[in-house]
Amino acid sequence: MNTKLKCLLLDDELPGLTYLKILCEQIPELEIIKAFNNPEKLLAEITELDFDLCISDIEMPGMDGLSLANLLEDKLVIFTTAYKDYAAEAFNIDAVDYITKPVIKERLQKAVAKALERFHKPAFTKKFIHLNTDKGKSLLYFSQIQYIKTAVTDSRDKEVLLLDGSSLILKNINFDSLLSQLPEADFCRVNKKEIIAMTAVKFFNHNEITLSHQEQNGKFTTLILSETYRSDFLIKVKI
Repeated sequence: MNTKLKCLLLDDELPGLTYLKILCEQIPELEIIKAFNNPEKLLAEITELDFDLCISDIEMPGMDGLSLANLLEDKLVIFTTAYKDYAAEAFNIDAVDYITKPVIKERLQKAVAKALERFHKPAFTKKFIHLNTDKGKSLLYFSQIQYIKTAVTDSRDKEVLLLDGSSLILKNINFDSLLSQLPEADFCRVNKKEIIAMTAVKFFNHNEITLSHQEQNGKFTTLILSETYRSDFLIKVKI
């Protein structure tokens, strides 16, 4: 098994790029293929480059790192940035990790270990679970879930809000049972009454989360991020 990841580096600031290269050269699991200080130059050479991982800044002139990552298709991406504001967006495009600058070697090593694990891990094939609902047995596809909340009519039941605006009532199931069946990295409990899909996060701060789901009045759904579940959520957005 190949234990090295072929890696591209990208940072528009040359001192930052040089420092990142020095750190990466100290990590034996990385093989640096090439370093770029311009995302357009990287894209111009992309078809000729054999790489597994791109370690990229986010805020750059012309094209930002998030836009670039969307063009890298199945390649692994680790973001290094001075800004925390992009964490949710980075998660939504399935970034391996999100490191705030100044980057330290130990933190980068952890990110590389995650990338190596994902590189060698077979793709997760299960896309749904089947549960009892108020309309009978139903297949609940993970990609369609926005969030899950305690049902108003009976606290033993849970209401699932879906991407298409519809909802399902799950009969007599608790949050622990639900979480054990949902992909751990993709879902998070945020308070006593709600679980969210990480892909549904639009904005967040220390105390609340705004989802991309819109209520009937046109406002985006806002949920409380309680202290009990805050650390788990922040780990999952990779701050």
